[in-house]
Amino acid sequence: MQDNFPNIVSKIRELYGEGFIPLHAPYFGGNEKKYLADCIDSTFVSSVGQYVNLFEQKLAEFTGAKYAIATVNGTSALHVSLILAGVEANDEVLTQALTFVATSNAISYIGASPVFIDVDRDTMGLSPEKLENFFKNETVMNTDGFCYNKSTGKRIKACVPMHTFGIPLRISEVVSICKKHNIIVVEDTAESLGSYVNNIHTGNFGQLAAFSFNGNKTITCGGGGAIITNDETLAKRAKHLTTTAKSPHPFEFFHDEIGFNYRMPNLNAAVACAQLEQLERFLKNKRITAEKYSTFFKEIGVDFVNEITNTKANYWLNAIILKNKEERDSFISYTNEHEIMTRPIWTLMNRLPAFKNAQTDDLTNSYWLEERVVNIPSSYRQ
Repeated sequence: MQDNFPNIVSKIRELYGEGFIPLHAPYFGGNEKKYLADCIDSTFVSSVGQYVNLFEQKLAEFTGAKYAIATVNGTSALHVSLILAGVEANDEVLTQALTFVATSNAISYIGASPVFIDVDRDTMGLSPEKLENFFKNETVMNTDGFCYNKSTGKRIKACVPMHTFGIPLRISEVVSICKKHNIIVVEDTAESLGSYVNNIHTGNFGQLAAFSFNGNKTITCGGGGAIITNDETLAKRAKHLTTTAKSPHPFEFFHDEIGFNYRMPNLNAAVACAQLEQLERFLKNKRITAEKYSTFFKEIGVDFVNEITNTKANYWLNAIILKNKEERDSFISYTNEHEIMTRPIWTLMNRLPAFKNAQTDDLTNSYWLEERVVNIPSSYRQ
């Protein structure tokens, strides 16, 4: 494989040119400056303004969801989604160990505990088979209608599967399994804007979903996030909680519960609106890049992570799977020495100090992927 390192570098430079090549750079080629100037001129630069409402409307239209609620980032969107799902302190939430830390952090903010279930190798997302096995061997349905963990005695309230790098997981199967056990599914769609399963946009399978528009995402507004749902009651409560739980009134300040200052500012929403206008172009561009990568890596005998049957990935971050950790580290060192940014997949959550005592299943696939997956440059190509 090391003999192919120079060829891989040449291929990436063929796609992205000379100089330093980042992993995923933002691209501002639309109305970003125009909308920002308009926002500044309006003086409505904070959490009240036309661009926040417009972005929510356009995001809902794009995803096919009935409602979208803009937030300051993806982590806050996930935090509030879990609250809306009824997760409480001392509950447990099933999720994957192979994820970005925000997934587990959001669970912890509530005082709940993550339980880590293995992923499928091909999607890198939560495995329906492993999930089913966990329910069969480790849980019991109580007379109150809720599912409980045999080992801890705690209620399992929700499940958070993540569409890793924008590659859709087997979400229909996960939702079906959770439904049998009265578990609410909150999709972590932070990375999967523009990804579909059977022509349905990710985020429409669970009761709620959380998106991220961080600087390295497919579209960005610097920070930014959003909740989508098809439940009107949940949508109204999401907007209420993310705006400090302030009751509507012309001038009085009355907050009827503990809320959060999580509303996306109008400045960010102005950029988000401009980015959303370009999303279809971004997605087409990134699919062409993924196809070029896929063909190239197949020719040299390296596994490239592709979408599975009946799904359409946004290919936010392209990924290859190497033979072992030694090869992975050699490749990452070589490419970065040649000014091409590559990186390994995340350290598994159960290896981090904050979650080292969390319950897990065998995590066989997660450990395997952790040692082998490498992200390669995936930016919009001009």
